[in-house]
Amino acid sequence: MFKRDPEDCPLSQEVTPPPPAVTEAERDELRRQGILLTSLQELYTWGNSHSVWPLNFGLACCAIEMIAASMAKFDIARFGSEVFRPSPRQADLLIVSGTVTKKMAPQVIRLWNQMPEPKYCIAMGACAISGGPFKQGYNVLKGIDRFIPVDIYIPGCPPRPEALLHGLVQLQKKIQGFKLTGPDAPRHLRDDQPCNCPVPEFGEHDLEPPANPEVWTAPPAIVRKD
Repeated sequence: MFKRDPEDCPLSQEVTPPPPAVTEAERDELRRQGILLTSLQELYTWGNSHSVWPLNFGLACCAIEMIAASMAKFDIARFGSEVFRPSPRQADLLIVSGTVTKKMAPQVIRLWNQMPEPKYCIAMGACAISGGPFKQGYNVLKGIDRFIPVDIYIPGCPPRPEALLHGLVQLQKKIQGFKLTGPDAPRHLRDDQPCNCPVPEFGEHDLEPPANPEVWTAPPAIVRKD
């Protein structure tokens, strides 16, 4: 019986194992020596997360806390977000700080559409998240996330400046976790995600449409069991 030489079989050849991954401790040691190991994805997300420029825009009492976060006591400049831009075309962070009335909602969405990608949104305070104490009012929007995508929610009435800084840090961590390709890519790098949101118009009894189905759907009804 003919026997094949094992050396001729490619399955029997030794496969060179991949080089071991560099640990964080080794990266820190190399960084102290002036050597930086990184990738294009890490460089992109690092620069993006540490240069988030908010829009100089406020709605209600939460805007006072947002302004306080930029003062010397709290110093939002430590996180690279000290540049509050007066134009939406120069900003990439919309902090919805306060009560969003239905009369003001179309203007907020217009500002969002005028901001270039990549852009992010923070809903600051109970009013921006769900309407707050005015939720049952006919003139108050029950959450800005009904029309634009929200990245970070900051509860409170109003939340303190420290809470806004914590929300900004969480946004930075979220940006650093983005992938440049694949299903986990951010919104601005995906073709199936719209960049702009439709601006509602004033209807006879409510905004038309009352919500953006691309970003918000009504939760299922709660069925109580006796």
